[in-house]
Amino acid sequence: MNRNHLISRLSAEPEWDVAIVGGGATGLGVAVDAATRGLRTLLLEADDFAKGTSSRSTKLVHGGVRYLEQGDIPLVLEALRERGLLHRNAPQLVHHLSFIVPRYQWWEGPFFGIGLKVYDALAGRLNLAPSKLLSREETLSRIPNIEPDHLLGGVEYFDGQFDDSRLAVSLAQSAVDHGACVLNYFRVTGLLKEKDMVSGLVCEDQETRSRYEIRAKVVINATGIFADSIRKMDDSAAIPAIQPSQGVHLVFERDFLQGDSAIMVPHTDDGRVLFVIPWHGKVLVGTTDTAMQTPELEPKALDEEIGFILRNAARYLARDPQRSDILSVFAGQRPLVRPPGKDGSATKAISRNHEVLVSDSGLVTIVGGKWTTYRKMAEDTLNHASLIGGFDNRPCVTENLHLHGWRSPHAEALPMHLEVYGSDATKIEQLVAAEPALGEKIHPRLPYILANVAWAARNESARTLEDVLSRRTRALLLDAQASSEAAPAVAKLLAAELGKDDAWAAEQVAIFQKLAADYLPKAA
Repeated sequence: MNRNHLISRLSAEPEWDVAIVGGGATGLGVAVDAATRGLRTLLLEADDFAKGTSSRSTKLVHGGVRYLEQGDIPLVLEALRERGLLHRNAPQLVHHLSFIVPRYQWWEGPFFGIGLKVYDALAGRLNLAPSKLLSREETLSRIPNIEPDHLLGGVEYFDGQFDDSRLAVSLAQSAVDHGACVLNYFRVTGLLKEKDMVSGLVCEDQETRSRYEIRAKVVINATGIFADSIRKMDDSAAIPAIQPSQGVHLVFERDFLQGDSAIMVPHTDDGRVLFVIPWHGKVLVGTTDTAMQTPELEPKALDEEIGFILRNAARYLARDPQRSDILSVFAGQRPLVRPPGKDGSATKAISRNHEVLVSDSGLVTIVGGKWTTYRKMAEDTLNHASLIGGFDNRPCVTENLHLHGWRSPHAEALPMHLEVYGSDATKIEQLVAAEPALGEKIHPRLPYILANVAWAARNESARTLEDVLSRRTRALLLDAQASSEAAPAVAKLLAAELGKDDAWAAEQVAIFQKLAADYLPKAA
């Protein structure tokens, strides 16, 4: 997946079947679906793939226990089915994970026990493993550092865990594998129209400032929290469809969670659930649900959100986490579908369903949804787009499509810095064999080596230091201070890979270290 090679295709193709705006989970899923239907597919992303919401999730592929409690059975059914399909199609990135719900009240046993058995039943043959009740002794054994006072036992259930930005990279590679042209750092600045119908778009390469006019039979708006801005390019009077909702996560050292199971905290101050999850050798805790007035690409955690997570997590951990323990804090905004006539102030009550909107001029917009259902969202979007483009006789094939890097879940385990690459891991090992210096770690506290950096530049369209340290690797999210300290060495190698000079590398370090400072909590 080489960006320079893909750019050469822009001028060579007189018209695309499908032009997709947005390179997050949904847009990349649409690109894979369109390409595997044999359509000439172009995807343009203004920044980097998964730069926004799609790299800032809770890292769960799940049916949604909370949605079951809310009675949204159709959403749970769809999500559980997609969870099973994703585990089957990308086992290098999606894993089973045990969750334990601690019980401190007598009624929680039958309440959660019965509810999670319903959860199992809804998953059907794609269920990961059956849930079960745990005694007090079993719960303490599985989570040794959980708060023991008044603990009666627990309920264990299973969901999926994944690496979100790495799945986004896999989707981009999968789309290219099937003939799509997928480009980051290409900003769409306008729409083309003929006889009042959308016939293409205008875009600009953010690196060279070159301008392109792209013709397409169908234009699909998959820009998530920014979907309304593209809709207004089409119709300045378009009624807003998106209600941004911010979710914050904190990352701690692994010893805050001594067992291998995650904890699902069922009761928080605002009625949400809270997850304490092992992830890439650290512990991730989240999330919040705060209505936001405007969409932001790089949102910042509010002080009260950090306090909320610390306060609620402390109730379930024997060792209370402090601000000084936080390795990284990151925030993302969900693209919730705005209910008609609502101001979105109670975002936790807004459904996570998705909707496909088609304007009078033929612009197709996909809004809402979540990572787990990205494939179904893409299928629904392409089905609508097919009616407009006249290619509705091409069925969706992604249910059984192995994504790029697919590797048998029964294969020998890989080191942490290689596991997300699946079958590509051997190629990274070959890089190290050919260039032993690439086997050096980028930082003592991070699992990655310089070969991860070289591979990202050569094969994953990484263009900036942030691309490498935030999304191709997860260094920024795992340990913001360590990633900042690793920045100079990584920038030096990245500059060499991209043909840039020392001044570029220095500028990249300055930009990244300023960003990394925002991932460390300020003193209360």
